[in-house]
Amino acid sequence: MHPILFEIGNWPVYTYGVLLAAAYLLGLQLAVSRAKRRGIDATKVMDLGIWIIIAALVGAKALLIVVDWDYYSRNPGEMFSIFRSAGVFYGGLVVATLTGLSLIRRYRLPVWATADLYAPGIALGHVIGRLGCFFAGCCWGRPTDLPWGITFTNPQASVNVGTPLNVALHPTQLYEAGAELLILGLLLVTERRGRTFDGRTFWLYMLLYAITRFIIEFYRGDPRGMVMNLSTSQFVSVLLVPLSIGMLVWLARRGRPAAAGA
Repeated sequence: MHPILFEIGNWPVYTYGVLLAAAYLLGLQLAVSRAKRRGIDATKVMDLGIWIIIAALVGAKALLIVVDWDYYSRNPGEMFSIFRSAGVFYGGLVVATLTGLSLIRRYRLPVWATADLYAPGIALGHVIGRLGCFFAGCCWGRPTDLPWGITFTNPQASVNVGTPLNVALHPTQLYEAGAELLILGLLLVTERRGRTFDGRTFWLYMLLYAITRFIIEFYRGDPRGMVMNLSTSQFVSVLLVPLSIGMLVWLARRGRPAAAGA
């Protein structure tokens, strides 16, 4: 764990904040490079991506405030901080998706072909973002006696995000980073195989992420809010799985082949 990367004078530069910025920039760059290979206007994809990033930041923080209202009601200044904790990923994903879909037509881009461009970038960004969580100590797991349990010892992490110290925990940040890396590889390897259609990559990402997130949530130990005996993220996953399957079936039946390229 290394929550503070370095300091400039008395101002700490948080590892999480640096990796979060890298996650968004590299994810967007991957989407832009994919647009160029597919003959889709890369400038528009870049511009749209900036709005999507802004929406993701707002949505992630908003959901975090909702699920941890007791803390933020006592510390209102932290509502606007993203350097130590940017928020709940699902909040960012949902708001960014809705924002992107609402703006794509304004940019005169093909809706689902454009969504496919971003999906691997989301996965790549999430890999890097979860590494940031690991360094910050947030999103920690339940206590475990498994040999790969991680013991956090940095008191700064406890002060910043409440990380339990000196007890072995499931490295749920690494579980999710690894799952996202596998999803990224699967999306890229299978994208041009089988029956292709616009929207397949995007909704396959949504489906796979929802399944893996639902499972990983059982090993999380941090407070995340509850809905009907499920964590907030599990509840969203339960909604997202049938929606993703339904969209995959519907788009496959519509049947327009995906754009050429890789």
